Amino acid sequence: MSQEEINKYFQILERHFMERISLTKDEGQHIRSLFSFRKLLTRQYLLAEGDICRYESYVCEGFLRSFYVDENGNEHTLHFAKEDWWITDLGSFLNQEPASRNIVALEPTILLQIDLPKREQLMKDIPKMERFWRILNEKACVSSDQRILNNISMSGQQRYLALLNKYPDIEQRLPQKHIASFLGMTPVFLSQIRKELAKK
Repeated sequence: MSQEEINKYFQILERHFMERISLTKDEGQHIRSLFSFRKLLTRQYLLAEGDICRYESYVCEGFLRSFYVDENGNEHTLHFAKEDWWITDLGSFLNQEPASRNIVALEPTILLQIDLPKREQLMKDIPKMERFWRILNEKACVSSDQRILNNISMSGQQRYLALLNKYPDIEQRLPQKHIASFLGMTPVFLSQIRKELAKK
């Protein structure tokens, strides 16, 4: 990949930051110096359970799934991430302890990554970056709380429709079995919901 193409992805990251905080040209250049570029192939792992999560990753292109495998070998989809999202195992990343989940690319993926020492350095050098990560984590907490509330208060069909409403392209990018896992239901039950909706 050419330097010009890589620069394009760094510009995307800078715009992402500047939607939340203001940055000078020098601050933007400093941010670039602390991030690294990475490509993943389809089905390539960004993180394997038991490894230490070394990076927080910004998705420039592609689609990833975070999942947990239980003692019976069943996969439970925890999160997914597409363009302009971040993905990591936050507990493993912050505490530098073995990861509790796997993260795999479902499409060819391009990431910009920052490790923990460099992220700490970035917040020290540019204090307003601390505000950026606070905003990011607050939004993640709100989203997680809403998902828990939906699981408690909504029927399976309502949860499925809410997911489609929020992410209209999800069925083109996440296989049905993983959507079912994310919604906390079996693929058979999700298939029944889709059949019922198709009749309406």
